[in-house]
Amino acid sequence: MKIAGKNILITGADGFIGSHLTEYLYARGASKIRALSQYNSFNNWGWLESVSCLNDIDIRCGDIRDSHYCKSIMKDIDIVFHLAALIAIPYSYVAPESYIDTNIKGTLNILQASLDENVSKIVVTSTSEVYGTAKYVPIDEKHPLQPQSPYSASKIGADNIALSYYNAFELPVVIARPFNTYGPRQSARAVIPTIISQILAKKNEIHVGDVTPTRDFNYVTDTCRGMVCIAECEQSAGQVINIGSNYEISVKDTLELIKKLMKSDVEFKVDNQRIRPANSEVHRLWCDNAKINELTGFVPEISIEEGLAKTIDWFSNPKNIEKYKVDLYNV
Repeated sequence: MKIAGKNILITGADGFIGSHLTEYLYARGASKIRALSQYNSFNNWGWLESVSCLNDIDIRCGDIRDSHYCKSIMKDIDIVFHLAALIAIPYSYVAPESYIDTNIKGTLNILQASLDENVSKIVVTSTSEVYGTAKYVPIDEKHPLQPQSPYSASKIGADNIALSYYNAFELPVVIARPFNTYGPRQSARAVIPTIISQILAKKNEIHVGDVTPTRDFNYVTDTCRGMVCIAECEQSAGQVINIGSNYEISVKDTLELIKKLMKSDVEFKVDNQRIRPANSEVHRLWCDNAKINELTGFVPEISIEEGLAKTIDWFSNPKNIEKYKVDLYNV
């Protein structure tokens, strides 16, 4: 199944990855793109305000927690990319019920609407956080799932609801499980944007959380390309598929690399406010990407050095950085 000529629905299109995916699908020749932005009284479309194809997409404002609304936006859709979710881990500690409502119930609503409207493929976006701290590396799709935060628990629930719709109703759903995506437009709650933005603000000292965990960082265009490869793969329905680089780097080394690329002498200081509860920290993530490679031929194209340079360049534009509250700690 090729994206070209298809009618696409993207939930969470107003977010970081969703806005990049919108542009990527447009460039790939999708016939129609219906982009869902969370309803707000300001009529603000989030990062969709910045996409290059703004005038050529169908932007809808609504909420995936409403089942009736989900069915209404599913009309005449061939392929669904479901990205809408609450994703901030620290906020899930203080507002766990919100994560159940949005990530589990919201996903259920999208699945049921997809079933009712006979969509050809639905890609449900998961997260590497569902694996928790690695029991073995690299982490393949058979790795045990460990709910180390309310956020990860909600995503485990959403993934399993999605797979149940494949098993019970033969809904052509696939779970795309990206590892740590970064790049332009990422929220300042994430480590890479918050370090870059504070260095640009000429901070002499930057507060950080635990810098010992390792991550498998992926530039956002690679994540988007992986998601499209999964959607187009005829054998992907009913499967869980990692998207990652098969490359592990510590948070500390990532910070030092950013510092080097930006020619900064900033000092990093550990702030206890930014450290997760002891049993909630995911200490090691390293993606085994053999499955996506075997099914689709996907390999990442952007190295960590190139991706960070692109990200730094984007944040260095005053029109971009002004959208961030550099002096506030984002949960």
